[in-house]
Amino acid sequence: MSQSILVIGGGFSGLTAAVEAAEMGYQVYLVEKESYLGGRVAQLNKYFPKLCPPTCGLEINFRRVKTNPNITFYTQAEVKSVQGSAGNFNVEVVVNPRYTTPQCTNCKPGEAVASVEAPNEFNFGMDNRKGIYMPHPMSFPNQCVVDPAVAASAEGQKIKDAMPAGHVDLSQKPETIQLNVGAVIVASGWKPYDPANMERLCYGKYPNIVTNMMLERLASPSGPTGGQIVRPSDKTMPKKVGFVQCAGSRDKAYLPYCSYICCMATLKHICYIREQSPDTECYVFYIDIRSPGAKYEKFYAKVKADAKVHFIKGKVAEVKPGSSADSVVLVAEDTIGGGKVEQEVDMAVLATGMQPVGALNPIPGIEYDADGFVKPKEGIVPCGCAKRPVDVVSSAQSATAAALKAIQMIRRAG
Repeated sequence: MSQSILVIGGGFSGLTAAVEAAEMGYQVYLVEKESYLGGRVAQLNKYFPKLCPPTCGLEINFRRVKTNPNITFYTQAEVKSVQGSAGNFNVEVVVNPRYTTPQCTNCKPGEAVASVEAPNEFNFGMDNRKGIYMPHPMSFPNQCVVDPAVAASAEGQKIKDAMPAGHVDLSQKPETIQLNVGAVIVASGWKPYDPANMERLCYGKYPNIVTNMMLERLASPSGPTGGQIVRPSDKTMPKKVGFVQCAGSRDKAYLPYCSYICCMATLKHICYIREQSPDTECYVFYIDIRSPGAKYEKFYAKVKADAKVHFIKGKVAEVKPGSSADSVVLVAEDTIGGGKVEQEVDMAVLATGMQPVGALNPIPGIEYDADGFVKPKEGIVPCGCAKRPVDVVSSAQSATAAALKAIQMIRRAG
């Protein structure tokens, strides 16, 4: 019987589960599909409850990972299958190449000669990156990546020639690893629900309709605008911003469940905007405002007291072009005040829901419910947003519990 633990996903919950289990003396394998650890939290400007930047939580866990010999982590890696039972799982992992070596921590020479650009995934396509790049300023591991699309081309060779000798290795191939573990913690996280699925909200049709996570990147100092919340069309500060709540959540046609964090994220985004622009008016179209717990309710009351923040209880049914350049009109029925509301705004923000990764990329051997959340079974423990929609604090608590549960299962199986 194996005494080791596999953690699928290197976001906040996966990192927490890995370090908790490793610090109790268990060998942990941490597998992350992105080229960096940190998950969605790394993309945030600030997160609850203290509204601190992601560095304040992630750096501590990165240090714990680096200094603990019980943790082996793989980035750009995918779990292809999980077979077996508690105490004896056989797992196949494919590690995809970065086309760089660990000493490659500065992409500047390669970027200077690179001519091909691609949308920057970390910033949700709001800017571009070159064929060699550092995923983001806080990347861990701190190692550049060569885009697979250019690695086998003349562009890739040009980048290699410009970089210091030994930094770029275009001959790297995918590597398959077989792991034998006693328990599996699934912390595969979530993706923002695709707003293009909701045709009535016109995402992609009008340039100044963005998502909540895009706004998070706009507000971040490391984001595409250096932290300035501006309209994508003309890079000006919007004077009126509309927030469309439950964009894809609580709707049988899309995600039938509440995504838990969207209301609080919008309240936080209003604070970002009001801090940068005291004259900007914010309009929140909502079904219900959900602010669970005393701290969140207090935060909601503070935002609601702002005279320039207007809450409209009504679901946006239509988006129309506005009277000025690139503005839009949000149309809804006001269920409290009565009547039809047509509010013109300079920028609209869609509070898109949290869709578990399992709904889009299920792993053979892992069981999922109808919505794509992981179903627990003996030896397999879900945590964080792989289990249900939760905030960062609840993710950490869930991860600690998952680590204890995994150890309990191993000891029982042995």
